[in-house]
Amino acid sequence: LFVVDAMQGQDAVNTARAFGETLPLTGVVLTKLDGDARGGAALSVRHVTGKPIKFIGVSEKVDGLEPFHPERMASRVLGMGDVLSLIEQAQKNVDIEQAQKLAEKVKKGGFDLNDFRMQITQMRQMGGMSSLLDKLPAQLAQAAAKTDMNVADKQVRRTQGIIDSMTPQERLKPELLKASRKRRIAAGAGVQVQEVNRVLAQFEQMQTMMKQFKGG
Repeated sequence: LFVVDAMQGQDAVNTARAFGETLPLTGVVLTKLDGDARGGAALSVRHVTGKPIKFIGVSEKVDGLEPFHPERMASRVLGMGDVLSLIEQAQKNVDIEQAQKLAEKVKKGGFDLNDFRMQITQMRQMGGMSSLLDKLPAQLAQAAAKTDMNVADKQVRRTQGIIDSMTPQERLKPELLKASRKRRIAAGAGVQVQEVNRVLAQFEQMQTMMKQFKGG
């Protein structure tokens, strides 16, 4: 198997040609598709080597190797996103039973900081914001293009750290979080009190949105 770095772009063609002429290749693996690369090199490498693309790499972990689907890669190259892979990613990484329990809880009007943390954890298990947005159609991800995804993912990790610095009672009843408690949480998470206020404001927005689903 010939391994190609998707971020190499069209430079990968010369490498593929050299390897294809020297070794009896049987297939290609396209890596780093969890980055900004759309995978346009896939077409050229397939043409030059005459060998099929077998797998794509979508993370640095061992389980980040997925079967190659030509039609999905075509959608990705054309900026149409890859929603099918996003759904499969969710099925593989999201705890369905937990998600169903949350849905029932939301229907009854309940949503606390434990639930907020669980959503953050599940998003991180799916590869973070950049991985999720990369699979959305271009027109839906345009606003995100203006955001530094590395900074956004760092902020998500910080949010989780702030919630982890709270007591179980505080997560259940955020209204307990007055000035002295916020200072303690900020010190525990290694952030400023303003960061704690930002997380609570985000939570309140999410809570308001969840209340709209009550009984629905």
